Amino acid sequence: MALNRPIAPLVHGDHSVRGVMVRVLYALVPALLVYIGFFGFGILIHMVLAVVVAVAAEALMLWLRGRPVRPFVSDGSAPVTAVLLCFALPPLAPWWITVIGVLFAIVVAKHLYGGLGNNPFNPAMAGYVLLLVSFPLPMTTWPVAFTVSGEYPGPLMSAAIIFLGPDGVASWDAITGATPLDLMKTQLGLNQVVPEIAAHPVFGDFGGKGWEWLANAFFLGGLWLLYKKVITWHIPVAMLGSLFLMSLVFAAIDPGSHPSPLFHLFSGGAMIGAFFIATDPVSAATSPRGRLIYGAGIGILTFVIRTWGGYPDGVAFAVLLMNMMVPTIDYYTKPRVFGHGPGHDHGRG
Repeated sequence: MALNRPIAPLVHGDHSVRGVMVRVLYALVPALLVYIGFFGFGILIHMVLAVVVAVAAEALMLWLRGRPVRPFVSDGSAPVTAVLLCFALPPLAPWWITVIGVLFAIVVAKHLYGGLGNNPFNPAMAGYVLLLVSFPLPMTTWPVAFTVSGEYPGPLMSAAIIFLGPDGVASWDAITGATPLDLMKTQLGLNQVVPEIAAHPVFGDFGGKGWEWLANAFFLGGLWLLYKKVITWHIPVAMLGSLFLMSLVFAAIDPGSHPSPLFHLFSGGAMIGAFFIATDPVSAATSPRGRLIYGAGIGILTFVIRTWGGYPDGVAFAVLLMNMMVPTIDYYTKPRVFGHGPGHDHGRG
């Protein structure tokens, strides 16, 4: 959730930009701990690198644009973008993957559109999609939860793989493997049925081992953001609800070819997307009714991409596609001024 709208001069106290960013980072701590517990320390190494690169890129772009550096660098939006991007990256990906993704997110997706508050696309998801399309091999080499592989990449092994590569790591094939979503999609394409695929050791009760606990951690962090009024309920409920209903209908029609709704909710990026990505107030719809439409669209597109698209997890693509629809959604859902039709009131908010 890269909150980039310049609200600091207008809103004071706990809901300043910096205050919101701090709360978002706090809400991600449970997920970070679960991630490290199941998949090793790679994500922490990437996060340190990503935050350094993001802050440096932010400062450089502000300087080049003739904007004051310190107020904007210290608002926390660049580190949040970097951290969210790292949750979408394989934790043992090479270091240059993180650098390229962060630079694209900050320089292109954020500042080339006008900087703070003007970006039409979620910067973290824009950086992730660029990497996924450009470098599919390192972006699809994910670790297997240590409870499945029996191998746990500690800090030194993780750093060696990230900065030097996996050459010489004898257990590399045991550490890495397909994600639950990728395995499900691949095996369905080989005419296996869902119950057979779900018997694979990588799967847990609802989703993949480790992944479902990570989804629970994102869910708890999202509830805390709702409690603190950092986000509203409209987008998460609409996104998760539409994803649940779509998968429920198709699983009821053909349970052999379509996994359960709980699999869709507790695998991949559904939970982090619903609470931390789609709720970005800059690139999301603004009115309550518009947020419901926006969130529902993301959930539906996520299911469509997962089921019939070329990628196993469609959250990032769904968010960016619905970002494109936000001006139209806002136009038709903003509260009307008495005596005027849609679009005659001023401002997005």
